[in-house]
Amino acid sequence: MTRSKGPVVAVDLGGTKYIAAVIGPRGKMLSRVYCPTLSHEGHARIIDRLAASIKEAVKEAGFKLRDMAGMGVAAAGIIDINRGLITEAPNLPKWRNIPLRDLLREEFKMPVFVLNDASAAALGEHCLGAGRGLDNLIYMTVSTGIGGGMIINGELYNGTDGSAAEVGHMIIQVDGPLCHCGHYGCLEAMASGTAIARMAEERLRSGWTSILSKSRRKITAEDVAAAAKKGDVLACQVIDDAAGYLGIGMAGLVNLFNPQMIVVGGGVSALGERLLRPARKSMKQHAFKLPAGTVRVVRSALGADSGLMGAAIYARRQAGGKP
Repeated sequence: MTRSKGPVVAVDLGGTKYIAAVIGPRGKMLSRVYCPTLSHEGHARIIDRLAASIKEAVKEAGFKLRDMAGMGVAAAGIIDINRGLITEAPNLPKWRNIPLRDLLREEFKMPVFVLNDASAAALGEHCLGAGRGLDNLIYMTVSTGIGGGMIINGELYNGTDGSAAEVGHMIIQVDGPLCHCGHYGCLEAMASGTAIARMAEERLRSGWTSILSKSRRKITAEDVAAAAKKGDVLACQVIDDAAGYLGIGMAGLVNLFNPQMIVVGGGVSALGERLLRPARKSMKQHAFKLPAGTVRVVRSALGADSGLMGAAIYARRQAGGKP
């Protein structure tokens, strides 16, 4: 087997967790290593642990590093795709101008390609998931933060520098809460998992009654989701509000790009129709009737693996192999 026809390493690096995997030429996942990011440790320590996980994934798949055709890294943050640089990452504190591509190239002596994690997920869903066969789609990941990726005329749209589709940092409410990026009222600050947890805690402090009041630790979006499933009024209202803001963000994208589909992934998408139904309603209220009637809003088909699959596809294409 020549190296160009071999499997590729795929990495999904986020603010909460990272995954290293080996993906075969036909999209088969041969190994998968999951670890918490522990972002407070700083980039040098995280990259060291990531490198160890990559080696573990290759060994687990039954290969050696020399067998790999290349590596695709789907990373959270504003990516300079031409230089493989993470210029900033709101959910990875102090990650500024980190030359991730060059660091991994030096370590592994193989072609390495870095792109935004949501852009990678958009490519994965387009080729292997919910958006197969479509020419125009938008992917939105709703998790710790909110990210986005776009397929336009059948191709991944990266923009001039590779930082296109940062949908989480569209400003929805100019006097809204502070976002991790330093601006106020971003979609991420209004509708992400972090925002859901914050809104729940704010309402508890203001005197709302809820089963969440019994929690002795910091409330998470997962706690709110679980409470909503039990019919808790506070939790249901928080999710409805977050979904409403998400729909406003979708409406702007629908008016601007007229996509066939919006695919929603990320941890918060596990709420399913509990999130998507009010988000669709809000989107239709705020978008033009024609494109709002055309677009379908669906949950990711690949789930947590959309970014990995997209990173693998991107690496193989950039290295000159078949998609």
